[in-house]
Amino acid sequence: MTTSTTAYRAARGTGRLDALVSGIREAVGRGLPPDLTAYLVGERLAPHLGAADLLVDEQCEGDPERYRQHLLHAEHDGSFSVVGIVWLPGQHTPVHDHVSWCVTGVHRGAEHERRYRLVPAASGAPARLVATEDLVNRQGTVCGFAPPGDIHRVWNGGTERAVSLHVYGADISRLGTSVRRVYDLPADR
Repeated sequence: MTTSTTAYRAARGTGRLDALVSGIREAVGRGLPPDLTAYLVGERLAPHLGAADLLVDEQCEGDPERYRQHLLHAEHDGSFSVVGIVWLPGQHTPVHDHVSWCVTGVHRGAEHERRYRLVPAASGAPARLVATEDLVNRQGTVCGFAPPGDIHRVWNGGTERAVSLHVYGADISRLGTSVRRVYDLPADR
């Protein structure tokens, strides 16, 4: 999955973004298991969603070719990254999973999401994906998950731009993506 990435460190962030990063740093610093860390990070993220002073205008710019990632912060020790994702109408990800725990929060608009369960190959039948849940995550919605069980596809099914913040338990500035694997299997679409 190729996306354009623009890096923003604390020096170019807003005061609210700096406060968010500080809260995430405290939660991650507790050293708890991934699912509990994701929960705590979600608590830190929720109050900032929808705030006009969270992102600067260029951090909300999209790309007409594909959804766009803006790297907002990568912690110096690689323990977490904050990415703003801008979705123009119709833009989507492939079905994928992640390299680490992840928390997403919708800042503007809405994200559509379909979650999947992997059914392994058995008795000559190929592996396949089964849809387990369809969601429409609107402004203010926060969700988190940790591998395994984090297979999904995300898209903007609306007519307006959508902006979401994604917090990953990995250094996205070094990895370039949060995607561990893209699934090219038969799947419920």
